[in-house]
Amino acid sequence: MFEQLEEAVMRSEEIVREMSDREVANDSERLKALLREQAEIMPVVDCYREYKKASDAIEENMELLRDENDPEMRQMIKEDLQEEKNLKEKKAHDLKVLLLPKDPNDNRNVIMEIRSGAGGDEAALFASEIYRMYCHFIDRKGWKMSVMESELTGLGGIKKINFCVEGKGAYSILKYESGVHRVQRVPQTESGGRIHTSTCTVAVMPEAEDVDIVINEKDIRIDVMRASGNGGQCVNTTDSAIRLTHYPTGIVIYSQTEKSQIQNKEKAFNLLRTKLYDLELQKRQKEASDERLSQIGTGDRSEKIRTYNFPQGRVTDHRINLTIYQLDRFLDGDLEMILDPLIAADQEKKLLRMNEEK
Repeated sequence: MFEQLEEAVMRSEEIVREMSDREVANDSERLKALLREQAEIMPVVDCYREYKKASDAIEENMELLRDENDPEMRQMIKEDLQEEKNLKEKKAHDLKVLLLPKDPNDNRNVIMEIRSGAGGDEAALFASEIYRMYCHFIDRKGWKMSVMESELTGLGGIKKINFCVEGKGAYSILKYESGVHRVQRVPQTESGGRIHTSTCTVAVMPEAEDVDIVINEKDIRIDVMRASGNGGQCVNTTDSAIRLTHYPTGIVIYSQTEKSQIQNKEKAFNLLRTKLYDLELQKRQKEASDERLSQIGTGDRSEKIRTYNFPQGRVTDHRINLTIYQLDRFLDGDLEMILDPLIAADQEKKLLRMNEEK
Protein backbone atom coordinates (compact mmCIF):
# COMPACT_ATOMS: atom_id res chain seq x y z
CA MET A 1 0.00 0.00 0.00
CA PHE A 2 2.78 2.43 0.91
CA GLU A 3 4.52 1.96 -2.45
CA GLN A 4 1.23 2.91 -4.11
CA LEU A 5 0.97 5.97 -1.88
CA GLU A 6 4.51 7.13 -2.58
CA GLU A 7 3.81 6.76 -6.30
CA ALA A 8 0.71 8.92 -5.87
CA VAL A 9 2.78 11.63 -4.16
CA MET A 10 5.35 11.59 -6.97
CA ARG A 11 2.62 11.71 -9.60
CA SER A 12 0.97 14.71 -7.89
CA GLU A 13 4.29 16.56 -8.03
CA GLU A 14 4.70 15.63 -11.71
CA ILE A 15 1.23 17.00 -12.47
CA VAL A 16 2.10 20.35 -10.85
CA ARG A 17 5.28 20.55 -12.94
CA GLU A 18 3.43 19.65 -16.13
CA MET A 19 0.72 22.25 -15.54
CA SER A 20 3.38 24.95 -15.09
CA ASP A 21 4.76 24.15 -18.54
CA ARG A 22 3.78 26.81 -21.10
CA GLU A 23 2.92 24.31 -23.84
CA VAL A 24 0.58 22.40 -21.53
CA ALA A 25 -1.00 25.65 -20.33
CA ASN A 26 -1.88 26.46 -23.95
CA ASP A 27 -3.34 22.98 -24.56
CA SER A 28 -6.83 23.18 -23.02
CA GLU A 29 -7.61 19.47 -23.44
CA ARG A 30 -4.33 18.37 -21.84
CA LEU A 31 -4.83 20.88 -19.03
CA LYS A 32 -8.36 19.59 -18.37
CA ALA A 33 -7.09 15.99 -18.23
CA LEU A 34 -4.38 16.96 -15.73
CA LEU A 35 -6.83 18.89 -13.56
CA ARG A 36 -9.18 15.87 -13.52
CA GLU A 37 -6.30 13.57 -12.55
CA GLN A 38 -5.17 16.01 -9.87
CA ALA A 39 -8.70 16.19 -8.42
CA GLU A 40 -8.78 12.37 -8.18
CA ILE A 41 -5.29 11.92 -6.70
CA MET A 42 -5.11 14.82 -4.20
CA PRO A 43 -7.49 13.39 -1.57
CA VAL A 44 -5.20 10.35 -1.33
CA VAL A 45 -2.03 12.45 -1.28
CA ASP A 46 -3.37 14.87 1.37
CA CYS A 47 -4.54 12.01 3.58
CA TYR A 48 -1.17 10.24 3.25
CA ARG A 49 0.67 13.44 4.20
CA GLU A 50 -1.50 13.79 7.31
CA TYR A 51 -0.79 10.13 8.14
CA LYS A 52 2.97 10.72 7.84
CA LYS A 53 2.72 13.92 9.88
CA ALA A 54 0.96 12.00 12.68
CA SER A 55 3.63 9.26 12.49
CA ASP A 56 6.41 11.84 12.83
CA ALA A 57 4.62 13.46 15.78
CA ILE A 58 4.36 10.07 17.52
CA GLU A 59 8.12 9.50 17.17
CA GLU A 60 8.87 12.99 18.52
CA ASN A 61 6.58 12.49 21.51
CA MET A 62 8.12 9.10 22.22
CA GLU A 63 11.57 10.72 22.32
CA LEU A 64 10.33 13.54 24.58
CA LEU A 65 8.74 10.99 26.89
CA ARG A 66 12.05 9.13 27.25
CA ASP A 67 13.93 12.30 28.21
CA GLU A 68 11.28 13.99 30.38
CA ASN A 69 11.20 13.44 34.16
CA ASP A 70 8.65 16.06 35.23
CA PRO A 71 5.32 14.27 36.01
CA GLU A 72 3.10 17.08 34.65
CA MET A 73 5.06 17.37 31.42
CA ARG A 74 5.02 13.59 30.99
CA GLN A 75 1.22 13.62 31.37
CA MET A 76 0.89 16.33 28.70
CA ILE A 77 3.16 14.43 26.34
CA LYS A 78 1.17 11.21 26.90
CA GLU A 79 -2.06 13.03 26.05
CA ASP A 80 -0.54 14.47 22.86
CA LEU A 81 0.85 11.04 22.01
CA GLN A 82 -2.56 9.42 22.34
CA GLU A 83 -4.18 12.08 20.15
CA GLU A 84 -1.59 11.51 17.43
CA LYS A 85 -2.03 7.72 17.67
CA ASN A 86 -5.81 8.13 17.27
CA LEU A 87 -5.27 10.45 14.30
CA LYS A 88 -2.83 8.02 12.67
CA GLU A 89 -5.30 5.15 13.11
CA LYS A 90 -8.08 7.22 11.55
CA LYS A 91 -5.93 8.29 8.61
CA ALA A 92 -4.83 4.68 8.05
CA HIS A 93 -8.51 3.68 7.79
CA ASP A 94 -9.28 6.65 5.51
CA LEU A 95 -6.42 5.66 3.21
CA LYS A 96 -7.75 2.12 2.89
CA VAL A 97 -11.14 3.52 1.92
CA LEU A 98 -9.62 5.95 -0.60
CA LEU A 99 -7.63 3.10 -2.18
CA LEU A 100 -10.67 0.86 -2.64
CA PRO A 101 -11.32 0.04 -6.32
CA LYS A 102 -13.43 2.84 -7.77
CA ASP A 103 -16.68 2.31 -9.65
CA PRO A 104 -15.79 3.64 -13.13
CA ASN A 105 -19.22 5.27 -13.34
CA ASP A 106 -18.99 7.20 -10.04
CA ASN A 107 -18.13 10.56 -11.64
CA ARG A 108 -20.82 10.35 -14.28
CA ASN A 109 -24.03 12.31 -14.40
CA VAL A 110 -27.18 10.39 -13.57
CA ILE A 111 -30.51 9.65 -15.17
CA MET A 112 -33.13 8.71 -12.59
CA GLU A 113 -36.47 7.05 -13.25
CA ILE A 114 -39.32 7.02 -10.74
CA ARG A 115 -42.38 4.83 -11.37
CA SER A 116 -45.49 4.45 -9.26
CA GLY A 117 -45.98 0.86 -8.07
CA ALA A 118 -48.67 -0.93 -6.09
CA GLY A 119 -51.36 1.34 -4.69
CA GLY A 120 -53.08 3.11 -7.59
CA ASP A 121 -53.53 6.87 -7.20
CA GLU A 122 -51.90 6.83 -3.76
CA ALA A 123 -48.77 5.24 -5.28
CA ALA A 124 -48.66 7.97 -7.93
CA LEU A 125 -48.95 10.66 -5.24
CA PHE A 126 -46.14 8.99 -3.27
CA ALA A 127 -43.98 8.89 -6.43
CA SER A 128 -44.59 12.64 -6.76
CA GLU A 129 -43.39 13.21 -3.18
CA ILE A 130 -40.27 11.09 -3.75
CA TYR A 131 -39.54 13.15 -6.88
CA ARG A 132 -39.97 16.35 -4.84
CA MET A 133 -37.59 14.92 -2.20
CA TYR A 134 -34.87 14.37 -4.82
CA CYS A 135 -35.45 17.87 -6.26
CA HIS A 136 -34.72 19.35 -2.82
CA PHE A 137 -31.64 17.13 -2.35
CA ILE A 138 -30.26 18.01 -5.79
CA ASP A 139 -30.78 21.70 -5.06
CA ARG A 140 -28.97 21.36 -1.71
CA LYS A 141 -26.00 19.74 -3.48
CA GLY A 142 -25.80 22.54 -6.03
CA TRP A 143 -26.37 20.11 -8.91
CA LYS A 144 -28.50 20.71 -12.01
CA MET A 145 -31.47 18.68 -13.17
CA SER A 146 -33.77 18.53 -16.19
CA VAL A 147 -36.86 16.45 -16.89
CA MET A 148 -36.54 14.17 -19.91
CA GLU A 149 -39.82 12.24 -19.93
CA SER A 150 -42.88 12.31 -17.69
CA GLU A 151 -46.32 10.80 -17.36
CA LEU A 152 -48.51 12.52 -14.77
CA THR A 153 -51.94 11.81 -13.26
CA GLY A 154 -54.83 14.24 -12.92
CA LEU A 155 -54.49 14.32 -9.13
CA GLY A 156 -50.94 15.65 -9.15
CA GLY A 157 -49.33 12.23 -9.01
CA ILE A 158 -46.60 10.72 -11.17
CA LYS A 159 -46.95 7.47 -13.10
CA LYS A 160 -43.43 7.75 -14.49
CA ILE A 161 -40.74 10.41 -14.72
CA ASN A 162 -37.18 10.40 -16.07
CA PHE A 163 -34.81 13.23 -15.24
CA CYS A 164 -31.10 13.96 -15.66
CA VAL A 165 -28.90 15.04 -12.75
CA GLU A 166 -25.64 16.85 -13.54
CA GLY A 167 -23.11 17.19 -10.75
CA LYS A 168 -19.71 16.03 -9.55
CA GLY A 169 -19.93 12.51 -8.14
CA ALA A 170 -23.71 12.37 -8.67
CA TYR A 171 -23.77 8.65 -9.44
CA SER A 172 -21.44 7.77 -6.54
CA ILE A 173 -24.09 9.11 -4.12
CA LEU A 174 -27.44 8.59 -5.84
CA LYS A 175 -26.78 4.97 -6.88
CA TYR A 176 -27.81 3.88 -3.37
CA GLU A 177 -31.37 5.06 -4.09
CA SER A 178 -32.16 2.30 -6.61
CA GLY A 179 -34.90 -0.03 -5.42
CA VAL A 180 -38.45 -0.16 -4.08
CA HIS A 181 -39.56 2.65 -1.77
CA ARG A 182 -42.60 1.85 0.41
CA VAL A 183 -45.00 4.27 2.14
CA GLN A 184 -47.36 3.55 5.03
CA ARG A 185 -50.00 6.19 5.71
CA VAL A 186 -53.71 7.07 5.64
CA PRO A 187 -54.55 8.32 2.12
CA GLN A 188 -56.60 11.52 1.79
CA THR A 189 -59.28 9.49 0.01
CA GLU A 190 -59.58 6.99 2.89
CA SER A 191 -62.66 7.83 4.97
CA GLY A 192 -62.17 5.03 7.51
CA GLY A 193 -58.74 6.21 8.64
CA ARG A 194 -57.04 2.94 7.71
CA ILE A 195 -53.31 2.85 6.98
CA HIS A 196 -52.50 1.81 3.42
CA THR A 197 -49.23 0.59 1.96
CA SER A 198 -48.11 1.80 -1.47
CA THR A 199 -44.84 1.65 -3.38
CA CYS A 200 -42.82 3.33 -6.07
CA THR A 201 -39.62 2.18 -7.74
CA VAL A 202 -36.50 4.25 -8.30
CA ALA A 203 -33.85 3.41 -10.90
CA VAL A 204 -30.54 5.28 -10.91
CA MET A 205 -28.57 4.95 -14.14
CA PRO A 206 -25.15 6.43 -15.04
CA GLU A 207 -25.61 8.66 -18.07
CA ALA A 208 -24.23 6.96 -21.17
CA GLU A 209 -21.88 8.67 -23.58
CA ASP A 210 -21.90 8.30 -27.35
CA VAL A 211 -18.91 5.96 -27.22
CA ASP A 212 -20.58 3.64 -24.67
CA ILE A 213 -23.50 2.56 -26.82
CA VAL A 214 -23.77 2.55 -30.60
CA ILE A 215 -27.40 2.52 -31.77
CA ASN A 216 -28.06 0.97 -35.17
CA GLU A 217 -30.52 3.09 -37.14
CA LYS A 218 -32.20 -0.09 -38.39
CA ASP A 219 -33.07 -1.02 -34.80
CA ILE A 220 -35.20 2.04 -34.09
CA ARG A 221 -38.35 3.73 -35.30
CA ILE A 222 -38.75 7.49 -34.90
CA ASP A 223 -42.26 8.95 -34.75
CA VAL A 224 -42.88 12.70 -34.74
CA MET A 225 -46.13 13.97 -33.24
CA ARG A 226 -47.83 16.85 -31.52
CA ALA A 227 -47.17 17.14 -27.79
CA SER A 228 -50.08 16.20 -25.52
CA GLY A 229 -51.12 17.35 -22.06
CA ASN A 230 -50.41 20.67 -20.41
CA GLY A 231 -47.72 22.52 -22.28
CA GLY A 232 -46.35 25.99 -22.59
CA GLN A 233 -46.82 28.36 -25.48
CA CYS A 234 -46.11 26.60 -28.83
CA VAL A 235 -45.49 23.20 -27.18
CA ASN A 236 -48.91 21.76 -28.14
CA THR A 237 -49.25 23.56 -31.48
CA THR A 238 -46.28 22.06 -33.35
CA ASP A 239 -45.10 18.55 -34.17
CA SER A 240 -42.25 18.70 -31.62
CA ALA A 241 -42.77 15.50 -29.62
CA ILE A 242 -40.58 12.50 -30.40
CA ARG A 243 -41.25 8.80 -29.78
CA LEU A 244 -38.43 6.30 -30.18
CA THR A 245 -39.08 2.57 -30.36
CA HIS A 246 -36.08 0.27 -29.96
CA TYR A 247 -37.01 -3.02 -31.62
CA PRO A 248 -34.43 -5.38 -30.00
CA THR A 249 -35.39 -4.44 -26.41
CA GLY A 250 -38.93 -3.08 -26.81
CA ILE A 251 -37.92 0.15 -25.03
CA VAL A 252 -40.16 3.09 -25.95
CA ILE A 253 -39.08 6.67 -25.21
CA TYR A 254 -41.48 9.60 -25.50
CA SER A 255 -39.99 13.10 -25.25
CA GLN A 256 -42.09 16.28 -25.36
CA THR A 257 -40.64 18.52 -22.63
CA GLU A 258 -38.93 20.92 -25.09
CA LYS A 259 -40.46 23.21 -27.73
CA SER A 260 -37.86 22.13 -30.28
CA GLN A 261 -38.15 18.80 -32.10
CA ILE A 262 -34.34 18.67 -32.29
CA GLN A 263 -33.98 19.09 -28.51
CA ASN A 264 -36.64 16.45 -27.81
CA LYS A 265 -34.92 14.06 -30.21
CA GLU A 266 -31.57 14.66 -28.48
CA LYS A 267 -33.12 13.99 -25.05
CA ALA A 268 -34.86 10.85 -26.31
CA PHE A 269 -31.66 9.39 -27.76
CA ASN A 270 -29.72 10.26 -24.60
CA LEU A 271 -32.32 8.46 -22.49
CA LEU A 272 -32.34 5.45 -24.84
CA ARG A 273 -28.52 5.19 -24.77
CA THR A 274 -28.56 5.36 -20.97
CA LYS A 275 -31.22 2.65 -20.66
CA LEU A 276 -29.30 0.37 -23.03
CA TYR A 277 -26.06 1.05 -21.12
CA ASP A 278 -27.89 0.30 -17.87
CA LEU A 279 -29.14 -3.03 -19.25
CA GLU A 280 -25.53 -3.93 -20.04
CA LEU A 281 -24.43 -2.94 -16.51
CA GLN A 282 -27.21 -5.04 -14.96
CA LYS A 283 -26.09 -8.00 -17.06
CA ARG A 284 -22.49 -7.59 -15.87
CA GLN A 285 -23.60 -7.33 -12.23
CA LYS A 286 -25.51 -10.60 -12.49
CA GLU A 287 -22.46 -12.29 -13.97
CA ALA A 288 -20.17 -10.89 -11.25
CA SER A 289 -22.35 -12.13 -8.37
CA ASP A 290 -19.56 -11.93 -5.77
CA GLU A 291 -19.00 -8.26 -6.48
CA ARG A 292 -22.75 -7.58 -6.31
CA LEU A 293 -22.98 -9.26 -2.92
CA SER A 294 -20.16 -7.08 -1.63
CA GLN A 295 -22.20 -3.96 -2.33
CA ILE A 296 -25.12 -2.54 -0.37
CA GLY A 297 -28.26 -2.11 -2.41
CA THR A 298 -26.85 -0.96 -5.74
CA GLY A 299 -27.80 -3.97 -7.81
CA ASP A 300 -31.26 -5.52 -7.48
CA ARG A 301 -33.96 -3.04 -8.51
CA SER A 302 -36.70 -5.23 -7.01
CA GLU A 303 -35.19 -4.96 -3.52
CA LYS A 304 -37.32 -3.13 -0.95
CA ILE A 305 -34.82 -0.63 0.38
CA ARG A 306 -36.78 1.86 2.46
CA THR A 307 -40.09 2.43 4.29
CA TYR A 308 -41.61 5.85 4.95
CA ASN A 309 -44.08 5.55 7.87
CA PHE A 310 -46.15 8.73 8.22
CA PRO A 311 -48.14 7.90 11.41
CA GLN A 312 -44.88 7.37 13.33
CA GLY A 313 -42.90 10.03 11.43
CA ARG A 314 -40.09 7.58 10.70
CA VAL A 315 -37.93 6.41 7.80
CA THR A 316 -36.34 2.96 7.91
CA ASP A 317 -33.58 1.84 5.56
CA HIS A 318 -33.75 -1.96 5.50
CA ARG A 319 -30.26 -2.53 4.09
CA ILE A 320 -28.49 -1.28 7.23
CA ASN A 321 -31.44 -1.53 9.66
CA LEU A 322 -31.33 2.21 10.32
CA THR A 323 -34.43 4.09 11.51
CA ILE A 324 -34.70 7.85 11.90
CA TYR A 325 -37.68 9.74 13.32
CA GLN A 326 -37.25 12.82 11.16
CA LEU A 327 -39.52 12.05 8.20
CA ASP A 328 -40.31 15.70 7.39
CA ARG A 329 -36.62 16.66 7.24
CA PHE A 330 -35.82 13.64 5.10
CA LEU A 331 -38.61 14.40 2.60
CA ASP A 332 -37.36 17.99 2.45
CA GLY A 333 -34.10 16.70 0.99
CA ASP A 334 -31.92 15.99 4.03
CA LEU A 335 -30.95 12.58 2.64
CA GLU A 336 -27.44 12.61 4.13
CA MET A 337 -28.75 11.31 7.46
CA ILE A 338 -29.25 7.93 5.75
CA LEU A 339 -26.98 8.18 2.71
CA ASP A 340 -23.81 8.85 4.75
CA PRO A 341 -24.27 5.73 6.95
CA LEU A 342 -25.12 3.73 3.81
CA ILE A 343 -21.92 4.78 2.04
CA ALA A 344 -19.87 4.08 5.19
CA ALA A 345 -21.44 0.63 5.59
CA ASP A 346 -20.77 -0.18 1.93
CA GLN A 347 -17.12 0.85 2.32
CA GLU A 348 -16.71 -1.25 5.46
CA LYS A 349 -18.20 -4.26 3.73
CA LYS A 350 -15.80 -3.87 0.80
CA LEU A 351 -12.84 -3.44 3.17
CA LEU A 352 -13.81 -6.61 5.01
CA ARG A 353 -14.06 -8.54 1.76
CA MET A 354 -10.69 -7.17 0.60
CA ASN A 355 -9.04 -8.23 3.88
CA GLU A 356 -10.54 -11.72 3.60
CA GLU A 357 -9.06 -12.10 0.11
CA LYS A 358 -5.52 -11.30 1.33
